[in-house]
Amino acid sequence: MNDSPNASVIRFALPNDAPEILRLVRELADFEKLSPPDSDAQARLIADAFSVAPPFRVLLAEIGERAVGYAFYFFSYSSFLAKKTLYLEDIYISSDFRGLGIGKQLIQHLQKIAADNNCGRMEWVVLDWNKNAIDFYERLGATELKEWKTYRLVIPDKREY
Repeated sequence: MNDSPNASVIRFALPNDAPEILRLVRELADFEKLSPPDSDAQARLIADAFSVAPPFRVLLAEIGERAVGYAFYFFSYSSFLAKKTLYLEDIYISSDFRGLGIGKQLIQHLQKIAADNNCGRMEWVVLDWNKNAIDFYERLGATELKEWKTYRLVIPDKREY
């Protein structure tokens, strides 16, 4: 264990971490210049995160007793690999704690989770303007899939088919 005052611990989030998770999600929204989740979405996020069969998992990075970063992930499946894919939905480190290796620790922890779950790969998306993140991912050996485009279809809360 690293005894440095900046040593971080990576662990699975617990229900009592909800306020810190929501604080970090709001920080990420601010960083990405997006509207943060409203109170209903925040309640759903925490309820889903700690449900009996959660649709995603949350890792927290802590220094001391302070949450300084997180990763949200879930598993999808590749029909061509015939293996699971660990999909990284969000990774975020508070601005005051960047450059300390916490992002790399989170990615390495996720790689271990992927290996332990017999995944064939990890995937995620990054905003095209986030040069620091892109450089970080490339230093880790990740490659941009230039031939793939991401599409989104928004499903309204109430819709009749």
